[in-house]
Amino acid sequence: QVQFVESGGGLVQPGGSLRLSCAASGSIFTSIAMGWYRQAPGKKRELVGYISTGGSTNYADAVKGRFTISRDNANNMVYLQMSSLKPEDTAVYYCNRAGLTFASWGQGTQVTVSS
Repeated sequence: QVQFVESGGGLVQPGGSLRLSCAASGSIFTSIAMGWYRQAPGKKRELVGYISTGGSTNYADAVKGRFTISRDNANNMVYLQMSSLKPEDTAVYYCNRAGLTFASWGQGTQVTVSS
């Protein structure tokens, strides 16, 4: 089983940037694609984007061109660089395996975009 700890969220003005981090435990990390997810109040959790084991990335249309996912396999870390943030990006952000997620989710990190 893999456990995740997300960090880096906060309050940012529209147009601003944030970098989220995800620390993963477990030796399986290097063999799985990793995704960033978000859940806004009253909405279902959605996939923001993912990164393959080889570093290829794919993003939801809503964030394409503004968000960038990267990973550091040596340290079991995944990052989400967010720029040109919009109020609709406000949500709790989580990381987990892309696709078939593990049952155990981290606590997430809150991102609030507001002036």
